[in-house]
Amino acid sequence: MMTCLRGLVCGLVAACWLSMASAADRPNVLFLMADDLNNRLGCYGDPQVQSPHIDKLAARGVRFDRAYCQFPLCGPSRNCLLTGLYPNSTGIITNATIFRQTIPEQHSLPQAFRIDGYFAGRIGKLYHYSVPNSVGTNGHDDPASWELELNPAGVDRLEEQPDKIFSLTPGQFGGTLSWYASPKGDRYHTDGLMADDAVWVLERCAKRTDRPFFLSVGFFRPHTPYVSPEAYFDLYDRAKMPVIQGVKEDQEDLPAAALGSYKKEQDKLTDDLRRECIQAYYASVTFMDAQVGRVLEALERLGLAENTIVMFTSDHGYHLGEHGLWQKMSIFEESARVPLIFAGPGVKQPGSVVQTPVGLIDVAPTLMELCSVPPTKGLQGQSLAPMLADPKTVGRGWALSQVNRGNGRNNPQFFGYSLRTPQWRYTEWDEGNKGRELYDHEADPRELTNLADKPEASAIIAKLQPILRDAVQKSFPASGKRPELSQGGLWNPLLVDP
Repeated sequence: MMTCLRGLVCGLVAACWLSMASAADRPNVLFLMADDLNNRLGCYGDPQVQSPHIDKLAARGVRFDRAYCQFPLCGPSRNCLLTGLYPNSTGIITNATIFRQTIPEQHSLPQAFRIDGYFAGRIGKLYHYSVPNSVGTNGHDDPASWELELNPAGVDRLEEQPDKIFSLTPGQFGGTLSWYASPKGDRYHTDGLMADDAVWVLERCAKRTDRPFFLSVGFFRPHTPYVSPEAYFDLYDRAKMPVIQGVKEDQEDLPAAALGSYKKEQDKLTDDLRRECIQAYYASVTFMDAQVGRVLEALERLGLAENTIVMFTSDHGYHLGEHGLWQKMSIFEESARVPLIFAGPGVKQPGSVVQTPVGLIDVAPTLMELCSVPPTKGLQGQSLAPMLADPKTVGRGWALSQVNRGNGRNNPQFFGYSLRTPQWRYTEWDEGNKGRELYDHEADPRELTNLADKPEASAIIAKLQPILRDAVQKSFPASGKRPELSQGGLWNPLLVDP
């Protein structure tokens, strides 16, 4: 059966390539994405997490030290990344909506590449999926974005739940803290099968020179449930896993909305469970890194690396106990910040680091410029190509993130917006009516002291507030025609599967 399926896909790939041709010297794109990955990686200075393959990619590319998502939830963030539009312009603030429902005429990033002659393929999760339930399906995908979709499903989806996976809420896995050390090896797991598929597609790409490729590989790890082979768990001593201290003291100067992503189930966490959870998360990160390594090794082996732009990122960051929070949906640094690495054509100073703040909103215009693909309508980000050439380039100089609170019924919905500059994070909840936050990252990188109500901070806020509010205004469509924000299934921290 697998042989027949592979043969069918081979024919589809060949037909796609033969149907359209473009200049052979245009760069390819390998678009690598993790799920729920924070910046706990070796190349970002983490002393414990082992990520040798992503570190190696950073060493031959440009690493963005201050990169931020625009909405710390899978669906809104991924639609933002793949359209180059802010959530206020896509209309998407929930998981179960894709941009075809709100702005159906918009071309996505991979669709723009297809239209301009590229072969566009997807393996795994690029738009939103319910994890783990949608693994092995197209999820909330956009068919117009791709010519090839591959959806492998491994033992982490098919065999090893629900009876074997530990969960804080029994029987729930996607939106709750849950983990399992599997006795099965890498290539039995979904991310391992995805690496196999990516290598298989790259081998066929290497045989064609008449059409460049845009290949997207969206890994599922380290998203919950943190399931990976037990060998990766063995790399981390559970007793040495870091547990955040001083949470109550930290929370004293925070507005209630800042802690709105807290889940009641987390009351069950003991320090021992916290260490188990972090060990499992780290194991999943290192397992995912190993699969990235297999794909990058194939790129080198096949002679494709020199003419392929490799981009690696995540949809948003992830809390592991900071401020008493776990997972996502806050606009603190740990939830909003993402890894972002570019390597290959366009990089002039391998191993360099860009310090100016940037966003996932900037990925689409960057790749389009680097590949000479006509920009899609209304792009709201900046191109990072000048920073790849000279990492001291400042560009816009800030990044904007947002999140919603309230359920829209008895608890009216409102938004929090956060501006990140090189030194400051300034946040307003409901335009300040439900609280403000200000953090000095030079003195307080963990965002432990909220300066917003300090008299000495008034001059700083007076400078940052107009920038924030102007950025928010410009995050809506320039036409003034705003899409309806997706209301179906407003985010709820008690949902099983965000």
